[in-house]
Amino acid sequence: MISTHAIQQQQQQQMSADYPGMKPNEVSTGTTIMAIPTADGVVVGADSRVSTGSYVANRVSDKISQLSKHIVCCRSGSAADTQALTDYVRFYLQNLLVETGREPTVKTAAHLMGRLCYDNKERLLAGVIIGGWDASDGFSVYQIPLGATCLKVPFALSGSGSGYIYGLIDSEYRADMTAEAGRVLVKKAISHAMARDGSSGGIIRTVVIKPGSNDRDYTPGNELPFGPTGY
Repeated sequence: MISTHAIQQQQQQQMSADYPGMKPNEVSTGTTIMAIPTADGVVVGADSRVSTGSYVANRVSDKISQLSKHIVCCRSGSAADTQALTDYVRFYLQNLLVETGREPTVKTAAHLMGRLCYDNKERLLAGVIIGGWDASDGFSVYQIPLGATCLKVPFALSGSGSGYIYGLIDSEYRADMTAEAGRVLVKKAISHAMARDGSSGGIIRTVVIKPGSNDRDYTPGNELPFGPTGY
């Protein structure tokens, strides 16, 4: 008989062979997602590539999921895991709205998501960003990385492409910028990440969340602000 430890070692060796350059137990979340609060709205954005190893399974996936009227979730990691998580959180928030008669807060949505991720962290691969508006806290963004820590942050980036654009966001993001300027910055940043990260690509989807509206937009691959057509 083969011990469990030996089986795990074989699986790690196979994973290292399948994904050269990655350490054992290291995972790629295979996406670029981000959210920034601005003076008059929260801007969230994501690429659209879903990959299984080196194979692109879906090039136009929607990684921005609506949780409630003014709260959205950006998903990275396992598509199946994050879709299931957003379904659960959306269900709980709808129940909360019915029971209390009040729209749920971004903090409530983030802590619900964080609790689900933490309680199942041995079985899930999920890194998410929660962003939106509520009457109590205004515009806010929360990040829940793979370890399931729930943090309120000034801005959030996640996924395998995010490491390429932290310097760009540090340099150009301002908390007092308008939502439209924020959308331009989000598109610019994600297009740079898509140009460098093989697991990010496709089109760019953005959502601007304001107290009175949610404005969705997408940028096709031939109109990216930076990339193959702009070299």
